[in-house]
Amino acid sequence: MTKERIGILTGGGDCAGLNPAIKWAVKTAMDKRLESERGVQYEVIGIKNGWNGLMFEDGVDPKAGDYITDLDEQIVRTWDRYGGTMLGTSRTNPYNPKNDRSRLVLENIEKLKLDALIAIGGDDTLGVADRVTREGVNVVGIPKTIDKDMVETEYTLGFETAVNVITEEVDRLRTTAGSHRRIFVVETMGRHTGWLALEGGESCGAYIILIPECDFSIKKVNDLLLEGRKAGNRYEILLVAEGAKPSGGTEFVRQDGVDAFGHKMLGGIGEFLAGEINKGTGVETRSVVLSHLQRGGAPCAYDRRMGRYFGIAAVDLIVTRDFGKMVCFRDGEITSCPLDQVVGRTNYVDVDKNYDVERYSGRRTIFRYRE
Repeated sequence: MTKERIGILTGGGDCAGLNPAIKWAVKTAMDKRLESERGVQYEVIGIKNGWNGLMFEDGVDPKAGDYITDLDEQIVRTWDRYGGTMLGTSRTNPYNPKNDRSRLVLENIEKLKLDALIAIGGDDTLGVADRVTREGVNVVGIPKTIDKDMVETEYTLGFETAVNVITEEVDRLRTTAGSHRRIFVVETMGRHTGWLALEGGESCGAYIILIPECDFSIKKVNDLLLEGRKAGNRYEILLVAEGAKPSGGTEFVRQDGVDAFGHKMLGGIGEFLAGEINKGTGVETRSVVLSHLQRGGAPCAYDRRMGRYFGIAAVDLIVTRDFGKMVCFRDGEITSCPLDQVVGRTNYVDVDKNYDVERYSGRRTIFRYRE
């Protein structure tokens, strides 16, 4: 029987759903009943802290140096119950033009005798995966991002749990908002796209939802809020994605500089809006930044199932030697697409279809009415 070795890594921001994907990739690869059918016996190793786990120098023992770890069915048995990633993660970019260490990654993949590599991440992590694929490495990708901004797939791990967190936190805010007749501005993640703010806002019943795909008028926001007060609203909840911006303005940057992939660190739109609303309406307004709360906690049932399906599908691609692909979910089915069709592209909210530009909220009509 042939023996092969698979490596698994998680990169970028942590989220719920990563551990279920790791668990089911390991269990599927090492399943004894499937071994005889496939004629291949797989060994699986976990690569710690994203691409950084493949950047150890000559002479370093990768196990002793906290770069890799052995995985088996017993080790991962309970992992799907937990959020985050048991393998650790990082935003390390081996192809960072300021410190290119891609040579180490390629050399260490060879030293570790990896026959295949499963990379779980968003556009940045899978962008690196695409580049090493072009260097001859057998890679399979699994989509993960709470922003749900990747193309070719209708779902990315972590999204539904993050929406649940937003809904739960806003539910808690309602008690204090109603008690004090306040307006609350809740800032969510969403650098370029508004899926998280939009679907989170729809789930929790936010009065106003502001997204990066549609610049907003502060005057119109205030007019809508005052309209709600006149209608008898005791309080209002406004959700805003961190990348949203007022008409004629720019995105709000929380911190100078960029990360290893060139991204600005956004934040501050919530506090800005609260001040402008307070000035424009005279109503006491507070802001809350959910930040990393959206990434945390145990995966919801949907993320556990999708993590399972994606993990199994990734191993199926390896078994059939269909490399350079990303697992996808489209039209209710698990499928795949080439990595190079995914990286560098963004799945934006279709404003005409999903957003009400007059109310700054989700659409209230699903079907177009006939005249």
